[in-house]
Amino acid sequence: MQDTIIHSLQDLKRQSGKIIITTHYKPDGDAMGSSLGLYHYLKAAGIESQVITPTDYADFLHWLPANDNVLIYQEQKELCQEYIKEAAYIFCLDFNALGRINEMGENVAASSAKKVMIDHHQDPQDFDDERYIEIGASSTCELIINYVKKHLDISFMTKEMGECIYTGLITDTGSFRYGSTTSNTIRTAADLMDLGVVPAKIYNNLFDQNRLDRLQLLGYFLANKIELIEDGTVALAHLTEDELAQYNVVTGDTEGFVNYGLGIKGVQLSALIIDRGYLVKMSFRSTDVFPCNEFSAKYFNGGGHKNAAGGASEEGLKKTIEKFKESIKNYRQHLG
Repeated sequence: MQDTIIHSLQDLKRQSGKIIITTHYKPDGDAMGSSLGLYHYLKAAGIESQVITPTDYADFLHWLPANDNVLIYQEQKELCQEYIKEAAYIFCLDFNALGRINEMGENVAASSAKKVMIDHHQDPQDFDDERYIEIGASSTCELIINYVKKHLDISFMTKEMGECIYTGLITDTGSFRYGSTTSNTIRTAADLMDLGVVPAKIYNNLFDQNRLDRLQLLGYFLANKIELIEDGTVALAHLTEDELAQYNVVTGDTEGFVNYGLGIKGVQLSALIIDRGYLVKMSFRSTDVFPCNEFSAKYFNGGGHKNAAGGASEEGLKKTIEKFKESIKNYRQHLG
């Protein structure tokens, strides 16, 4: 645990500038859950704040309470820049490097506001003034609850906050299946249920509201796109630009696809490579033995957690696949 928080709830109430809450580009359930969860907490405490995301995010997260109040920097640059310029505090959630918020990072860096980092990823950069970090924690959402308990006041926790936080807990833990799930994670979930959170409602909103195009893409993906290499220990899949267009893919449609490879007996690393046109994006998931973050950082300008990481390549889809197949040979000792 790295903890340098020096402000209190009273400090936040006394500030005269704006309080901004932001998270990484293409935010996932943990990113939006922690951001809107903190927003609802501050609102209940009588403190106004504004959530700004660098980019859009998946439709299956739009049900989150207060989603309509979120500003998207990519779409409303001038307004977002004004908010950041007037900020007294900027809460940076679920990321630890300004490059993770794209061009918005320049505005945050230039702001005189106190930057508060709350995160669980490795190798944080030193752009913040205060931080609450637990590397390897299940989720930033769990850290938001810990932060409130330690530094603020739990009496302002609400059902709306709980629904947002529960969303991040289950999405970042694979519904409590991943190794990062601890007894504290489960206790946190129970505390949220005591606030009125109904798990079945959240599961339905997140996982049972698919577009038909997405399900058809998933069927095509499972039937045609996964190959096993390295004696069956690595599942490698890719999607082309044409395939994304064929199934009318929108933000969030390929979320979770990389996990299916780990469901194959004997697979210890699952890799998904997607040609986005402007960039080839990569996702990695593994069992306990394979260091995804190390592999991704070494070969594909990426990073993340030991068993869940991402990367990117500007070399095109074909060359990226070839590079992956060559690079993975150097990690055979981790594949059992």
